[in-house]
Amino acid sequence: MKLFSEISKFFETEFPLNQHGLDELFTLFKIEKHTKGTILLQENSKEKKLRFLNSGVVREYYANEDKEVNINFYVKPQFISDLLTFSHNTKTKKNQECLTSVEVLSIERQPFFELLEKYQCGKTFVEASFQKLLKQKEKLEFNRITKSPEELYNELFIYKPEWIQNIPQYHLASYLNVTPETLSRIKKRIS
Repeated sequence: MKLFSEISKFFETEFPLNQHGLDELFTLFKIEKHTKGTILLQENSKEKKLRFLNSGVVREYYANEDKEVNINFYVKPQFISDLLTFSHNTKTKKNQECLTSVEVLSIERQPFFELLEKYQCGKTFVEASFQKLLKQKEKLEFNRITKSPEELYNELFIYKPEWIQNIPQYHLASYLNVTPETLSRIKKRIS
C-alpha cells in the first residue's frame, strides 16, 4: 500500500521486523492530516503517539515568552516524535509546528509498546533509536558551538539542501542563530 511505503522502507533498512509483525503494526497506525500552522507537539505535554511524517514540512523549536529557537526541521519521511518523552512517558520541552500541510501516520503509545513486546523487539528498537538520536544530537550541539553561522549554512547547503529549498528564510536564520538579513549576506557570499 502506497500509504505505508515510506515507513516500510524505514523498517526494512533501519529496524527489520518480520513481515507478520509489520503487517500488524501497520493496522495500528492512523492517518492524520494537518494544515499549515497546526501545532503537533507543545512543550509541557506528554508525547502520546509515535508519529511518522509521510509528507510535508514540520519545524521543531524551543520557546519562551520572548523568543522561539528552531532546533530541527523534518522534510523527509521519518519519525518526528520526541522519542525520549514518548518512551519514558514524560513531558516534552519541545514544540512542533506544521510549516505546510502534512500527512502523519501515528500510533498510540500503549498499543505500540505492546506490539514490540509481543514480537520481543521492543527493547532493541528503543535502544537503537536512542543511539541514533543521541549521535545526531551530539553532532548538532558540537556543530552549533564550534562552527560559525556561515560554516553551518554551508553544511546545510551540502548535506541538507532540502532545508534550504523548503524552509522559510526567517526559520533558517533562527536555526543558525542569526538575523534574516545576516542570512541573506551569508547566502550571497556562498552563492
